[in-house]
Amino acid sequence: MSGKFLSPACPAFFLFFLLAGQFLFPLNFEDPGSPEELAAAIVNAMSDEEALAQTFMLGWVGAEPSPLIMDWIRDRRIGGVKIFGWNTGDTRNLARTVGILQRTSLEGKYHIPLLVATDQEGGWIRHVKGDTSETPGNMAIGASGYPRDAYLAGYYIGRELAVLGINMNFAPTVDLFTNRESSLIGTRAFGSDPARTGILGTAFMKGQMAAGVVPTAKHYPGHGDTDLDSHGVLPQIGVSFDVLWEREMVPYRMLAKEGLPAVMSGHLAFPNTQAADTPASLSSWFLKDILRDRIAYRGVVITDDLMMNGATMSAGSLSKAAKQALLAGNDIVMLSKTPSLWDPIWTALVTAMGEEEEFRNRVRDAARRVLELKFSHLRGEGHVPYIPDPSKLETELPSPEGGAFFLDLAARSVTVIRGGGSAIPLTREDAGRVLLAGQYEDFFRAGKAAYPDAQNYWYSLERGLNDFAYFVRRSDTVIFCISDSEGLKIIESIKNLNKRVIVFSVLNPAYLEELPWTDGALAVYSYAPESFVAGFSALLGRIQAGGSLPYE
Repeated sequence: MSGKFLSPACPAFFLFFLLAGQFLFPLNFEDPGSPEELAAAIVNAMSDEEALAQTFMLGWVGAEPSPLIMDWIRDRRIGGVKIFGWNTGDTRNLARTVGILQRTSLEGKYHIPLLVATDQEGGWIRHVKGDTSETPGNMAIGASGYPRDAYLAGYYIGRELAVLGINMNFAPTVDLFTNRESSLIGTRAFGSDPARTGILGTAFMKGQMAAGVVPTAKHYPGHGDTDLDSHGVLPQIGVSFDVLWEREMVPYRMLAKEGLPAVMSGHLAFPNTQAADTPASLSSWFLKDILRDRIAYRGVVITDDLMMNGATMSAGSLSKAAKQALLAGNDIVMLSKTPSLWDPIWTALVTAMGEEEEFRNRVRDAARRVLELKFSHLRGEGHVPYIPDPSKLETELPSPEGGAFFLDLAARSVTVIRGGGSAIPLTREDAGRVLLAGQYEDFFRAGKAAYPDAQNYWYSLERGLNDFAYFVRRSDTVIFCISDSEGLKIIESIKNLNKRVIVFSVLNPAYLEELPWTDGALAVYSYAPESFVAGFSALLGRIQAGGSLPYE
């Protein structure tokens, strides 16, 4: 071999240098380069187990990081963790925990940070509690009708998550309000209109991304047309694919065109489609043929919790469900609890990678997508800090600007359903003796501020209907807060007592359809404190109730 061939001036020398570079200088998450190139390079350098680990997202039980979740991060180098409500009572402790988890992950060979995810949709799905904002939620945004409200809701929710080091949010929920009896979706939906949901979902997505947080649309292909909960069973939704395509899938089609980075697949069966009884989360037809090929979605797909019965009952076991999920096209398998290090969900998948080329290639492709997502969103200007800054918790939780916005949103979304101009507004003088009947402290607090002389009554079926009727007879006006079917039974018991009855609806407003005999009804869509304040302000006539029902 001539000296000329190895000369530094020769292009071949640089080619040799580049090819050997990965051995001379180990790859690092902070290396320069495009997300696509870096993700491909790292996955090519990874062992099968290292690649498989990137497809795992695990939760754990307790406020402190368990020894087992630390083992999975330190020994397996998993790709992500999921924050659940049982981890989040103390936001300062949560921030410390996120810092511990990320420091451990960053000590790995490639210094790859974790995806740290949670469910902070707004409204009643708020897994990170503590000092974070309670918000009016998606249906309130749908009632206001302004995409800017969706954008700012996503932004301010994202800002609070970023302070805690949480870099991924399982929101927006773009399920439609199709089945009014659904206790699972309800006001988590923006409304029933597919295109409007797509517009608001896109705005929410962009607000989250502006805050540095990775948004995740769910539950693909659509959870709104069932009253069953896939935590316990596998819902069967008997619509045709044509209906799905023109209804539930419209928001996903719109979001995909706008660069949606992540989708959560739902444990839902659609027997009148080619997937038959296979859950969408385990169906290659739904995930590859439709989502990847027809919709042209290019981001990451993550399963809903695989420990939910809707997934494991169909597959036969957790390890089989995980393998089927990855083969079907999911890139991340999410588990709410931490399995043992040598659980079959790990050992069976490692064995399959060694024996089945198709599965091995699929896992490596999934790991590449996960790393592309991380390179695109977890570094660079504006990314969520890996280690939360404790000093920011005092000033940015809850967000002062967010609090003012969410109160404005609550006011814009208040919807008078019945009695506008006759029973609503209701002045203190016209109300007479007021009885506030409800089940929320914030309802009574806001109600007493509006009607200082009102009496409070905390209702329940156990307390008895006769007891309630006694207090109603001693009143001129009953303002009844309803949020569920129990409340519907109780309010029906006073139908013939000839009192002025105003219904104050939180959560699912469909119950109001069962109460045409009441004098007035308004909806606020949430039990956030701001929603109660806004509702009573509208009831008094101090603000204009400008919201409209976001469903037909």
